[in-house]
Amino acid sequence: MVEKTYPMTHEGKAKLEEELEQLKTVKRGEIIERIKIARSFGDLSENSEYESAKDEQAFVEGRINTLENMIRFAEIIDNDNVDNDVISIGKTVTFIELPDGDEEQYTIVGKAEANPLTGKISNDSPIAQALIGKKVGDSVAISTPGGDMQVKIEKVEQI
Repeated sequence: MVEKTYPMTHEGKAKLEEELEQLKTVKRGEIIERIKIARSFGDLSENSEYESAKDEQAFVEGRINTLENMIRFAEIIDNDNVDNDVISIGKTVTFIELPDGDEEQYTIVGKAEANPLTGKISNDSPIAQALIGKKVGDSVAISTPGGDMQVKIEKVEQI
């Protein structure tokens, strides 16, 4: 069976490792303490504090397993062999929507480090899929769930 790999930047992997360390060293201990306190309240069958702490413990342990797997199978993106003006994972692209001229900027990253609120989009997203491999000056048609758009690539930067 082939294991799934998680493409990401060095920065993305470091953030995942930092989150994993925080969960293991700090959050686990906090939850264990909450469970201990909740147990001291007595009857566990009607103890909402205990149930809440156990639910959080299950969530944290699940997240730890997910992070460990993502880190273990991380595929660090190396753009050294990619031209500077060609869009790929680990690069920031600025484009202008045609015909209205609205400028947008996104950094294309692996799914593990994507955060659209901060302008980091997954390489699996429709926008990234349409842009990867294109270069400065290209016009690209992008099909998104919100509708189709035409863009012109203005700038590509290594992050």
